[in-house]
Amino acid sequence: MAGSSRTAIYAALVGNSLIAVTKFIAASVSGSAAMFSEGIHSVVDSGNQVLLLYGLKRAQKPADAEFPFGHGKEVYFWSFVVAILIFGLGAGISLYQGFSHLNHPEPLGDLTLNYVVLGLAIAFEGGALWVAVREFNKSRAGQSVMAAVRSGKDPSLFVVVFEDSAAMLGLVVALVATFLYQTTGNILFDAGASICIGLILAGTAAWLAYEAKGLLIGESAAPETVSAIKALVSADDRVLAVNELITLHMGPSDIIVTMSVDFVDGIDSSVVEAAVTELNQAIKALDPNIRRVFVEVERTSDHHPAIPVDPTAPVGDTR
Repeated sequence: MAGSSRTAIYAALVGNSLIAVTKFIAASVSGSAAMFSEGIHSVVDSGNQVLLLYGLKRAQKPADAEFPFGHGKEVYFWSFVVAILIFGLGAGISLYQGFSHLNHPEPLGDLTLNYVVLGLAIAFEGGALWVAVREFNKSRAGQSVMAAVRSGKDPSLFVVVFEDSAAMLGLVVALVATFLYQTTGNILFDAGASICIGLILAGTAAWLAYEAKGLLIGESAAPETVSAIKALVSADDRVLAVNELITLHMGPSDIIVTMSVDFVDGIDSSVVEAAVTELNQAIKALDPNIRRVFVEVERTSDHHPAIPVDPTAPVGDTR
């Protein structure tokens, strides 16, 4: 998964870096607010990709005394920072430019370079989006796009898909607005395009922040993984009942499993120790992302669940 993320991020970074400067040059020649907003968009996206790569690198740091469960959530934190930057810088500046040109309209200059730059940008962004979608499709394993985003634990991958999709939509808006201004001479089309680009970025940022928030707080493993763990433990002859099973993603590839188990009465401590060891190994074998398993031996009558039990909810459903 990390390799797929990096492939998509590098492709997006190259695409944004190649076109960012030319957008600003075109904006300075034409005076277009929409083109300036697109330049800001590319700069913000390039910075975002650097932050995502930094987050992926930090997430690989091993556990230590200060962070005993590792640094896997670094990628979640930096994904949230990316959403803030898209909203604060990308959307904020684009909206400001649009409203500023509405209040103080000025005719635009030569738009030839705008068309050239927008055409190149669509080509580069389209290539980056194709790579991001290809890598994202590999990871969603037949799920719908929305289901894959909701259940995905590697935000760096769908962040790039969202960013590139927003970039393509913004480019189309800027291209249409440039054509309409050139056809009608109405500056409102250019200013309106800048506002529209700002709204696209604000919507993208809000959606990314929402998805990153759940991961940052701590989401459980996929329901099918939780169900498989519970079935495996419950099937053991030495287990009387699984009182509670809690899983937590500490990173895209780092799952913690903790459970309260009631063992059959009358077995001695050596049998319980052997059972815990064997269950630990078997659970880790279910999913290579399961790194730690903690088993609490407890009678069902003495157990007080940390999470209120909803009898109608699927196993592992925390939403």
